[in-house]
Amino acid sequence: MTSIASDEFDIETETAVLSQLVTDILFEAKKHGATSADVGVSKQIGLSANVRNNDVETIEFNRDCGFGITVYIGQRKGNASTSDTNPEAIVSAVKAAISIAKQTTEDPYSGLVDADLMATDIKDLQLDHPMGITAEKAIEYALEAEAAILESDKRIKSSDGTTFASHRGIRLYGNSNGFLAGYPTSRHLVSAVAIAEDNNGMQRDYYYSVARNAKRLLSNQFVGQKAAERTVARLGAKPISTGEFPVLLSPEMSAGFFSHFISAIRGGVLYRKSSFLVDKMGEQIFPSNLSIKEVPYILEGIGSAPFDAEGVATREQHFIKDGILKSYVLSSYSARRLDLQTTANAGGVHNLHIDYQDPKSSAGSNFDQLIKQMGTGLFVTEVMGQGVNIVSGDYSRGASGFWVENGEIQHPVEEITIAGNLKDMMANLVAVGTDSDPRLSTQTGSVLLESMTIAGN
Repeated sequence: MTSIASDEFDIETETAVLSQLVTDILFEAKKHGATSADVGVSKQIGLSANVRNNDVETIEFNRDCGFGITVYIGQRKGNASTSDTNPEAIVSAVKAAISIAKQTTEDPYSGLVDADLMATDIKDLQLDHPMGITAEKAIEYALEAEAAILESDKRIKSSDGTTFASHRGIRLYGNSNGFLAGYPTSRHLVSAVAIAEDNNGMQRDYYYSVARNAKRLLSNQFVGQKAAERTVARLGAKPISTGEFPVLLSPEMSAGFFSHFISAIRGGVLYRKSSFLVDKMGEQIFPSNLSIKEVPYILEGIGSAPFDAEGVATREQHFIKDGILKSYVLSSYSARRLDLQTTANAGGVHNLHIDYQDPKSSAGSNFDQLIKQMGTGLFVTEVMGQGVNIVSGDYSRGASGFWVENGEIQHPVEEITIAGNLKDMMANLVAVGTDSDPRLSTQTGSVLLESMTIAGN
């Protein structure tokens, strides 16, 4: 079977080939009338195996390459993409982008990032750790995770699929201002989904481990056991009465909560005046003992990057400092629209760290302490649906988790809705725990919110 080994994906050779292609595309763009242009390219090779109840369901091998081409004629902009690297296809894609640019209206805010903002020190963040995986070995790892599911508890009736995947790639960006740089990455994953059943019905849950370096993955057995444990814990779930109660979000759910904040301070929604945080720079958004910092230089970090999608050097920066909004999330275009400067976030943010200073203890509160602090309320482990309105801040989503009384978990909960407004949820955040999940690019513990409406029976 096919092996993904480092000698099949030589980084130096691939980088040289892709760099030349980017140079050729930029030349063609100028040749056909572009006043400036940029090219982003991603090439990836990968293998994944999925098994279900001891049967190999799928083995997938992929080798993909794609170019995103942007040309400017003055301040008219055109985009095209291609996965074909032969000269005819490249010329065709460039001509298509030029044709589009000629038909668009001039936009005074469009254009490349200023040359003096380009990254000059491309940091090695150790994001590439090839594994040399074979299909046989990927199947073996997936079967190990599944065996751990099926052997863990008599209430586990079946696996709903386990997967082992390993991918490696290169990201490269170049523009007509003379910038051309890239870096290799790898990503390895083991995931498991379990199904459990008792007299009250069936439940399903999952667990996974992901890392740049396969040596950092949790064991296949642990992932399988954790998926089974989480699934069994959901058995006997039932709705609860409607009311206003404190809510504790698990680290995974907390990361999602903070992602809504990030969505609300993105330049695109701000210059369109379609966010509940428009014109809130310098105002108190969270409690004064909470800060949110971007940390893009974590070695082997899932969200780490030395530069953004426009070639601007990433940097550590606070979006929230002592509860106050200090920065938006901006690309060069959205920054110009707001009369600001790019924050090196074209393409997104790069690792977030939630810093909470617990007023009661310098060591902070662990999960058990947060449960006791909540007293009676809901511990949320899953949310469903798209009921988040960034314009108004209104939040309403289906949820499941565990009901808590007198500081102790009583029973699992399902078929409920939690509702509130993000502005109030952020302002009335009570505590952040120390139980952060290292798998996540947003490093946060469980978040305790003062009150939300819980709609049940």
